[in-house]
Amino acid sequence: MTTHASLTVNLNDRSYPIIIGSGLLGGGYDLAATIHGPDCLVVSNTTVAPLYLDKLKANLGDKQVGSIELPDGEAHKTIVTLQTILDRLAESGAGRDTTVIALGGGVVGDIAGFAAACYMRGVAFIQVPTTLLAQVDSSVGGKTGVNHPRGKNLVGAFHQPKAVLIDTGTLATLPERELKAGLAEVIKHGAICDIEFFAWLEEHMQALLQKDPAALAHAIQRSCEIKAAVVAEDEHEAGRRAILNFGHTFGHAIERCEGYGAWLHGEAVAAGMIMAARLSGIKDADVERLRALIAQAGLPTAPPSISPGAWMEAMGMDKKVQQGKLRFVLLRELGDAHVGTAYESERLQQIVGARS
Repeated sequence: MTTHASLTVNLNDRSYPIIIGSGLLGGGYDLAATIHGPDCLVVSNTTVAPLYLDKLKANLGDKQVGSIELPDGEAHKTIVTLQTILDRLAESGAGRDTTVIALGGGVVGDIAGFAAACYMRGVAFIQVPTTLLAQVDSSVGGKTGVNHPRGKNLVGAFHQPKAVLIDTGTLATLPERELKAGLAEVIKHGAICDIEFFAWLEEHMQALLQKDPAALAHAIQRSCEIKAAVVAEDEHEAGRRAILNFGHTFGHAIERCEGYGAWLHGEAVAAGMIMAARLSGIKDADVERLRALIAQAGLPTAPPSISPGAWMEAMGMDKKVQQGKLRFVLLRELGDAHVGTAYESERLQQIVGARS
């Protein structure tokens, strides 16, 4: 068996493993053992399926395996695409013991997980993320859903996977732009609650950009450890889990205003983190340290040109809004985040009134 690391997301009877290693899709991990029914549906897309679907199928033992390939891209993360998965499940006679397997990036994982949450009021699903962003963030924690013209991920459900299988070997085929987008979420984890990890990223960013296996393995494992701990503490985002959305209120607004897919999610979050750090009112030196690391990763450090009115309208649909008040993930300092409304309205107006 291929050497791998294993973490656990502790949610009592719904706890599940995160398995991290290289070569796992080729039989390095017995994925079939986590599937308790006789059949499964693999949801992938037209980019990932030709690369990895056959390897995954070979790792599913004697299970009856169906598959569906979605069009690639954030623009297709819609209710219409969700319907195609539900139609396929129904037409194939899938039962409540069917398992849905998401093979792909964050879009595939979110929409396949939501289909699993909806079909027959919930069937099992497994995450097999193939992008860095999905491996370090979206595959863990049970957030599933689709976009709506009024906002990102407005339609969805919490539905935890049975397992997350991270084959780091899939990053070999990941385009450079997608790799950098994933690094935004890695940086986020250090910025919100682990300053030592943030410092490690400052020292090892070039190795990560060059896809050094040891550096990537450490970054993925530490990111998953951070996210698993936060999710175990607050599964449904009633409190602390919201810190994982650092930079996302601004980032989601960028995605909506520019059109889903024009900016990759990680690119929008990168610019959004700098805006959120400025809004926090932390030391200029800390804001610059964050900006420098984001720039070192080759990510945007400034948002696109968006009118103040469009900013406020888009952010008004954010899921952290309570009683009409925008709540943001703010930094007390680098490595220490919280959620709240303790920001200066004038500072927010200044940030959205001109390019950062």
